[in-house]
Amino acid sequence: MSRIVIIGGGPAGYEAALVAAQLDADVTVVEADGAGGACVLHDCVPSKTFIASSEVVTSYRDNEEFGVHSEGPGTVTVDAAAVHGRVKRLALAQSGDIHAKLIKAGVTLVKGTAKMGDDTLGHTHRVRVRPADGDAEYAIDAGTVLIATGATPRRLPSAVPDGERILTWRQIYDLPALPEHLIVIGSGVTGAEFASSYLAIGVPVTLVSSRDRVMPHEDADAAMAIERVFRARGMTILNNSRADAVKRVGDGVEVTLSDGRVVTGSHALMAVGSIPNTADLGLTEYGVNVGPGGYVTVDRVSRTNVPGVYAAGDCTGVLPLASVAAMQGRIAMWHALGEAVAPLRLRTVAANVFTDPELATVGVSQADVDSGKVPARQVMLPLAGNARAKMAGLDDGFIKLFCRPASGIVVGGVVVAPRASELIMPLTMAVENHMTVDQLAHTITIYPSLSGSLAEAARQLMQHDVE
Repeated sequence: MSRIVIIGGGPAGYEAALVAAQLDADVTVVEADGAGGACVLHDCVPSKTFIASSEVVTSYRDNEEFGVHSEGPGTVTVDAAAVHGRVKRLALAQSGDIHAKLIKAGVTLVKGTAKMGDDTLGHTHRVRVRPADGDAEYAIDAGTVLIATGATPRRLPSAVPDGERILTWRQIYDLPALPEHLIVIGSGVTGAEFASSYLAIGVPVTLVSSRDRVMPHEDADAAMAIERVFRARGMTILNNSRADAVKRVGDGVEVTLSDGRVVTGSHALMAVGSIPNTADLGLTEYGVNVGPGGYVTVDRVSRTNVPGVYAAGDCTGVLPLASVAAMQGRIAMWHALGEAVAPLRLRTVAANVFTDPELATVGVSQADVDSGKVPARQVMLPLAGNARAKMAGLDDGFIKLFCRPASGIVVGGVVVAPRASELIMPLTMAVENHMTVDQLAHTITIYPSLSGSLAEAARQLMQHDVE
């Protein structure tokens, strides 16, 4: 029986463990926090649960056009302790479900930390495990090791989080009350999501963005559409503004920008990226290649340069998505245990930003097309023309579709809409399965539905073929 040690129990680690157990391997997972890792306990699951609360608040506001009247903004109140309590309960519940699934599959779970050992024995790898309960350190010799340790919020020396006024996104759920004025530093995906959700809850938000628009790495049309929504709803966005320092001043914070301006608020949320958890694993000493920034270097089947040692998830820096981490972990186990496996294909990965409205993408980007890197035709349909969108009062958002110029094969898409994370699925299937706009256009959709705009976009690209 193959013995496998997985260091880290997040999506990459626990999905890999389930695959390996299904293939009759002897699997041990070493995780410091609990099943599901930081993703489930501190990051993705908590943040999306928090966003769900903000969506409930949004549904109570600005409904006069529907004939539904409220007594004003003050009629909706948010109990921070209740929201944060629900966030933590659901995270623990999800972790418990994953724990039960792993135990049922026969996986051995160890709460603690691990690192690569000092030596190897033939074709095995020695992993040194330090249990969290204080028991003595011990070693496990395994044929395969998977590094799946994830990443941690980046901390800047000039803006050290204190857990009270200067916060990482893992610390906000410990606040006893909502901020009076939140300054979000960093306008990438994480910063935009939290800025959006706090704004929806009713907290004044200032978003500090070092670039000329929010979410600079996303589709430009989509990012600018969401930025317009943010501004229309009252968010202050400071573009081309870099934060040099953040300090606590009394019951608030001061953020000093690089041009000398000072922005004040009650709390500051640092959303300036993550760093991989690889420093204490003994990887370099073991001979595993670690690239710039501490990311483990892997190929498309998750192999490192050391035979039998694999890595998956955010510690590799491939693409910081839970879905990608999980697939990297599965691929690693399929490969290690001799199963037929296709290398990771990032072109077919769908990604979503959980702002309001959401932003979902798959396949080629607008930048790829504009630069000539990928030849494609495109169409962009505003949601405002969709019957279901009119009924729901949705004025913002669009569907964008890319296809090959001659064959009409769908190669990418962008959706800006409520629940774009669900609407992107048909386009993802089209990209994955090399469907044409002709096939997509001939698919009968529900009327009225937002998904009808997907087929309408395909029909417009068909018309372009005829022309």
